[in-house]
Amino acid sequence: MLLLPIVFVPLAAVALAHLDMISPCPRYNPRGIDCPPLPAGESLDYSMTSPLESSQPLCKHTTPWPKPAASWTAGQSVTVKLATGGAPHGGGHCQFSLSYDGGKTFVVVYEVLERCFGPDNGQRDFTFALPAGLPSSDRAVFAWTWVNAIGNREFYMNCADVAVKGSGSSFTGKQMTIANHAGYPTIPEFSGNYQTGLELYKNASKITVG
Repeated sequence: MLLLPIVFVPLAAVALAHLDMISPCPRYNPRGIDCPPLPAGESLDYSMTSPLESSQPLCKHTTPWPKPAASWTAGQSVTVKLATGGAPHGGGHCQFSLSYDGGKTFVVVYEVLERCFGPDNGQRDFTFALPAGLPSSDRAVFAWTWVNAIGNREFYMNCADVAVKGSGSSFTGKQMTIANHAGYPTIPEFSGNYQTGLELYKNASKITVG
């Protein structure tokens, strides 16, 4: 009888199989699309699907790409792509935001709350129009953030460096919501109630960037 070898899958690998953004290419995603070259002294991050750890700063990686991963125009549609597969954890609340101060503050430009991956949790591409009044910047930081509906209370965040061509001198919008991260509120597991935590999103402060 032929005995086949037993292959053990490390638990860490299973635990990391969540979701990540691949376009525009986040800092320093090894499977990102059209990624710029790595900054000097940095290395590829093979744990991009993991949520932010309590000790990690927003964006996780604070050294930007040496050039933008994408060039966008205010008022036009853009498409953000997440990797296929992964564990969508029942969906949850997703936001898409821009920073004009190097990732210190973020203004929301689009959001999909409650079931951000669609009713069947299969959605991975998000197409939306950028606000027409955005100011220009060659060093804007774009962020995809996600609070999962099911499972451990986690905050996912991937950041990409982008160039934005706009006509506004500043832009005012809702400040990005941060939850389930050190120093911020905790949104409990949804337990079937997809309005859980929505008050944090609806009551978010306004912020002006540019």
